[in-house]
Amino acid sequence: MLQELTIDNLAIIKHLSLDFSDQMTVLTGETGAGKSIIIDAVGLLAGGRGSQEYIRRGADKLSLQGQFALPQDPEFNHLLDSLGIDHEDGILIISREIYRRGRNVIRVNGQLINTATLRQIGSRLVDIQGQNEHQLLLQPEMHLGMLDQFAHNEVHKLLTRYQDEYQNYVKLKAAVSKKQNNEQQWAQRLDMLRYQVNEIAEANLKADEEEQLTSERDRLEHFQQINNALQQAVTVFNGGDQGAVLDQIATVMNSINEIAEFDGAYDSLSKSLNDAYYALQDVATEASQQLDLLEFDDNRLSEIDQRLTMIGDLEHKYGDSVEDVLKYYDQIKQELDSMEEAADSNSDLEERLSTAEEKLVKTGQQLSQIRQQAAYRLTKLVHQQLKELYMDKAVFEVHFAKQSRVHFTPDGIDDVEFYIQTNPGETMGPLARIASGGELSRVMLALKTIFAQNEGVTSIIFDEVDTGVSGRVAQAIADKIKVIANKSQVLCITHLPQVAAVAQHHFLIQKHVKDERTTTMVTILSDKERVNELARMLSGEKVTKLTKEHAEELLKMAQE
Repeated sequence: MLQELTIDNLAIIKHLSLDFSDQMTVLTGETGAGKSIIIDAVGLLAGGRGSQEYIRRGADKLSLQGQFALPQDPEFNHLLDSLGIDHEDGILIISREIYRRGRNVIRVNGQLINTATLRQIGSRLVDIQGQNEHQLLLQPEMHLGMLDQFAHNEVHKLLTRYQDEYQNYVKLKAAVSKKQNNEQQWAQRLDMLRYQVNEIAEANLKADEEEQLTSERDRLEHFQQINNALQQAVTVFNGGDQGAVLDQIATVMNSINEIAEFDGAYDSLSKSLNDAYYALQDVATEASQQLDLLEFDDNRLSEIDQRLTMIGDLEHKYGDSVEDVLKYYDQIKQELDSMEEAADSNSDLEERLSTAEEKLVKTGQQLSQIRQQAAYRLTKLVHQQLKELYMDKAVFEVHFAKQSRVHFTPDGIDDVEFYIQTNPGETMGPLARIASGGELSRVMLALKTIFAQNEGVTSIIFDEVDTGVSGRVAQAIADKIKVIANKSQVLCITHLPQVAAVAQHHFLIQKHVKDERTTTMVTILSDKERVNELARMLSGEKVTKLTKEHAEELLKMAQE
């Protein structure tokens, strides 16, 4: 339910703050006073398309804020939870700002959202019915949903089961289609993956193998150079024509050690020489060991060259390094396993699709039977409502299109549209094409009256849906709107005094010019003021004693 509405700089409205109550609130006033602008504001808060044209001349932006009491709807609460919107207090505060430069800022309980998300939320809060829109009635594709809403208790579980089966059927059908259309490509891809997986697997690659092999190859290719260097080191350090270098250094080291105590500089020199001697001694030992280990294997060099060539070929095909090749292997191995699993199951894929289709047909037919039974009940109720709206000769029908073969949709196998015959002898045809504006208004009100207890939305807005009717029909429409208001909050723009009289709350919308600028003002009318406004609606500009008495009688009858 809409509780509060604040409007800033929307069209001719500079600033407006309104409080709304439950049941029925009527908005009246002269044409162009701004009644529909207020409804436009609610529509924008419900996710309607915004435009810079809405912004009041001279303003940089328009601002809207609405406070709504949440409906008792677990599915709606789940939607808010999934969007991360807090709603523990049962209140939603929706704000929207539209800037001249194109920005569109929307918040719900402080959470930033986009227009599509706002539309999801708003569709559960507000249902706006305009005289030229009748959204649901003029959109045949929505009629099936209206029928399902009427038969919710009988349809819901079976429809959910059908939709689950439908998703499985669609997946299987897509898999079969892909298999049939791409069998050659599938087989080629499978063969290629098998070849690549086998080639890489047989190589038995290791992550650091290439570096190790390269190092080993370098040692073998430079064997003679390495051998000569190590041999020279061993010879120089341990013996030669001029004696061993280490022996000579040891003699010098001993001499320096003997003078170390005479001066700090000599002591430092002694320590440095000792460190150098022992370091060279380690080098000599390591060089001698490496020389003992050194051996040349021409066959091993050939093996390494072949192995590195093979690794290079794999890297050229599958990656820049061994690590890349191994990563690629993991990817194609996973794809290959998946394709081989699918190939194993492809043998019974068509059989599984056939079984799923048979199951879907059965569930769809059960769903269709329930819908047809519900359509019969709805037809009787609509006829009863239309009779009370002085369309007792009209014939309403929920038309199920005949199909030569079963056609699956996400919502069932039925193609449903509302048909009507407005007068005896005329053609029965689609409601959206046959009915006039006034007749559409009455059919919509008949359906709204029936659906009100299951409507789901907390606020229903009627924007001059009573256009084109008068007299007893106007009174009948007023009575129907009042019935709907017993189930849901109703905001109604009207020019009919009969409709205005049955409302619990009455807002008068007027234009006011100040400093050569037009702005909209709203007055909440008292009972006495309502009489004056109803009298104006009855007679026009000149209000007489008789029209006031008529207005008083209308109000009294409505209250009774």
